Amino acid sequence: MNKICSFLIVLGLLGTTVSAQHKKHKHSSGSSHKSSHKHTSAAISGNPIPGADQTDEYLGYLKGKNIGMVVNQTSVIGKNLTPSPDSLLKLGVSVKKVFGPEHGFRGNSSNGAKVNDEVDSQTGLPVISLYGKHYKPTVDDLKGIDLMIFDIQDVGTRFYTYISTLHYVMEACAEQNVELMILDRPNPNGYLVDGPILDTAFRSFVGMHPIPVSHGMTIGEYAQMINGEGWLKNHIQCKLKIIKIASYTHKMAYKLPVFPSPNLNTQQSILLYPSICFFEGTTLSLGRGTEFPFTMIGHPGFKGTYKFTFTPVSIPGKSDNPPLKDRLCYGIDLRNYDTDQLKRSGKLNLSWLITMYKNYPDQTHFFNAYFTKLAGTDTLRKQIEQGLTEKEIRQSWEPALSDFKAKREKYLLYE
Repeated sequence: MNKICSFLIVLGLLGTTVSAQHKKHKHSSGSSHKSSHKHTSAAISGNPIPGADQTDEYLGYLKGKNIGMVVNQTSVIGKNLTPSPDSLLKLGVSVKKVFGPEHGFRGNSSNGAKVNDEVDSQTGLPVISLYGKHYKPTVDDLKGIDLMIFDIQDVGTRFYTYISTLHYVMEACAEQNVELMILDRPNPNGYLVDGPILDTAFRSFVGMHPIPVSHGMTIGEYAQMINGEGWLKNHIQCKLKIIKIASYTHKMAYKLPVFPSPNLNTQQSILLYPSICFFEGTTLSLGRGTEFPFTMIGHPGFKGTYKFTFTPVSIPGKSDNPPLKDRLCYGIDLRNYDTDQLKRSGKLNLSWLITMYKNYPDQTHFFNAYFTKLAGTDTLRKQIEQGLTEKEIRQSWEPALSDFKAKREKYLLYE
């Protein structure tokens, strides 16, 4: 680990019809936010304790400092899921600014929707959007801030944009000599390290670093990798303080207490997401515009091939203008798919993508330009179009994937 880094080590449904008619131990130190009824799920399974919940470990460090917080609706403290800015303010912490990622501070903006700066009605705090005019906090944004806190629930995939926000926050903090405290949270897909390694020629906000689709790391571990691999501009280093998750391992099942974005609104969708988000780069629907996004895949062109149907509609704040809006789609229903199969295999499921490409009546128009950004390479599309098998595709990921796994070991905080 780079000596410049500072770490505080803490002890640790097939055949049905849906119509959406609005219906390894190593190191590290936090915050949180109000969840709406849309985002709240059942209680955590297992016994990991997120960094944010361990207030005794970091409150003393915050005293006397002006704090900025990078948070959203997943940033909560305690069994009552109290938003962390609210909680820390009540505890006498001098929170000065809040920074919100994609989907906004309250997590109620649709995917890709630009989010404006605002004043939070609950706390009166200024809210600076990191998914509007800029992704990276400016010099003025950080003016007067002594310490930044990053506390956002991630799902462990390269194309989920919270790790891109992390990159830019780290870079800004490093440039302005502001320390960053990370309140670490479990990765619900922490067991999974798989997929093609991103070719930096295709770098974008949905893929910034040469990592596989699923990296199998927590936010705290990933921040260490960003520093250690010199991925920030000019290889600058961010001073980190990480509050570790207690009683956690990567293989542990973790049910999120608050859903991380409007369209990952079930535990099933979160576990399927690494395998099926590829379809966002195709002409197919992933169920956006239904109450069960990322658990179904379809297209009108599959009529006669698949019996399951669904109709995407506009759902404001969740999916305002979903792909294939108001069109009857035929496809597959994964709401009852046994996601333990994914865990047992330890691999992404490519069979859905390969099979639906083969079955699609207009293969020339199956993929769109976004697919390459999601895949992080232009090779995967070519391989599927050429009819390569999943085994052949996977072979092409080596030795890069194994090299990444070895590199990852250096930054792990948990077994």
